[in-house]
Amino acid sequence: MMDFNAFKSFSGQLTALIDAAMQRTRAAQPRRTYLGASRLGAACERALQYEVADAPVDPGRETEGRLLRVFERGHVMEDCMAAWLREAGFDLRTRNAAGEQLGFSALDGRLQGHVDGVLVAGPDLGPGFGYPALWENKCLGAKSWRELDKHRLAVAKPIYAAQVAIYQAYLGLHEQPALFTAVNADTMEIYAERVPFDAGLAQRMSDRAVKVITATEAGELLPRAFAEPTHVECRMCPWQDRCWRTT
Repeated sequence: MMDFNAFKSFSGQLTALIDAAMQRTRAAQPRRTYLGASRLGAACERALQYEVADAPVDPGRETEGRLLRVFERGHVMEDCMAAWLREAGFDLRTRNAAGEQLGFSALDGRLQGHVDGVLVAGPDLGPGFGYPALWENKCLGAKSWRELDKHRLAVAKPIYAAQVAIYQAYLGLHEQPALFTAVNADTMEIYAERVPFDAGLAQRMSDRAVKVITATEAGELLPRAFAEPTHVECRMCPWQDRCWRTT
């Protein structure tokens, strides 16, 4: 039974109930048994090992309800953006004939990726863009969105750039630039970028997947990306304690 006296406000009480329900739902979901291609651009290969091994997170590091709601917002805005594209005249496919999300599987299923969609036809977006084209969408906070708008995808969000490149490679969508869109969660502004296929990046990410999976299955820990546990990415990592207890 939840102790409502522990919360300072009615909002806190309601939030606690919602958080607990969302965390129960997440815990009941089937555990991932593969390395997700969307994560290959992450800075730390050892963190990717913990992901692919489905290692238990450190005590107290379970994903909090607020972040689960942020993830849910991303899914909702993806659906909104897909509907807006279709209303604008794009032929956007997000599911295959069996009703499953479009994606790929490689390395005997140990590497998998699920894409937001494929544009098979649509309005003329000018020279340098054609069909079919990969479509990827994100919903970002205002600060993150402005960084993307200023510096573009490869510089501002390299993990997303890696995701786009490997999706283009494995789905055979490399001949045309991808369409990457991002919705500003605060202002609802839309960022759009044509992303040409980066063959070198795709190859590096594919090689990285092999390296991470092979090392994990061999019981070999890859080096950390950072020298100190106080680095901001280490402090945010759900396996920080586990990682720094090992050599």
